[in-house]
Amino acid sequence: MTIGNRRWQESFMRQIDTANSIVALFDRLPDVVFSIKDIHGRYVLMSEAAVVRCGLPNRQAVIGVTAFDLFPTPMAERYTQQDTALFRSGKPVIDNLDLTLYRDRSPGWCLTTKEPLRSADGEIIGLACLSRDLTEPGRDALVDMDFADTIDYIHANLGSPLRVEEMARRAGITPAQFDRRMKKIFQLSAGQYLMKTRVDAAARLLAESDESIAEIAQVTGFCDQSSFSRRFRLLTNLSPSHYRKLIRFGQTLGWLMLVTGSSTGLVI
Repeated sequence: MTIGNRRWQESFMRQIDTANSIVALFDRLPDVVFSIKDIHGRYVLMSEAAVVRCGLPNRQAVIGVTAFDLFPTPMAERYTQQDTALFRSGKPVIDNLDLTLYRDRSPGWCLTTKEPLRSADGEIIGLACLSRDLTEPGRDALVDMDFADTIDYIHANLGSPLRVEEMARRAGITPAQFDRRMKKIFQLSAGQYLMKTRVDAAARLLAESDESIAEIAQVTGFCDQSSFSRRFRLLTNLSPSHYRKLIRFGQTLGWLMLVTGSSTGLVI
């Protein structure tokens, strides 16, 4: 790029109401949530989908509030931990698998990416966050029957060791092809999808059964209770026992609304 072109580019960009223009684009994507926060975690902007999901009357209501004003404490703590790590390292968060509320307030999953925002002198002053809903297509959309049967097999055999190589063999394709197809259909790698499915199943058992945590860990394919507890806490910011108590006794209304659906599941 020549010096003349760079100056022209900079001059053009200064004339645009950049932030509002960007948010307007995301307003037209109901399965995508976009927001901007400052370095203190205060919301500056939020797309219409995020406003609706948070139950806010309008976009202005979000200005200056934090995640702790909008979400149950465990969720807000998780989002804040992500933000703090980004601000400290300067490194983006890419395709993080997180809990979400869909537009109809049913629970589900999303992939979240966060990018640091820098001032003209390079100082990090905030972040931009983009979360995309993960909606699983029906069997007809799973490319072919072998692949569909492999997905069925995963769900039916969570308690068994499941390896990408084995799944690829069942689907009649190579491991690399299997992973690419998973990303194309589910926007998740094969490993991410398997972990999502295991944690979903475990969350349902915690909510609906009286099985011990060790038994749930075993039937959902975790090597032991400790491994299950670490992974569950990483994704939900709650221990399995705390999650179960919140479900059973409804101690946090917002969280209760989140988890009464069929799967665990907004990072904003």
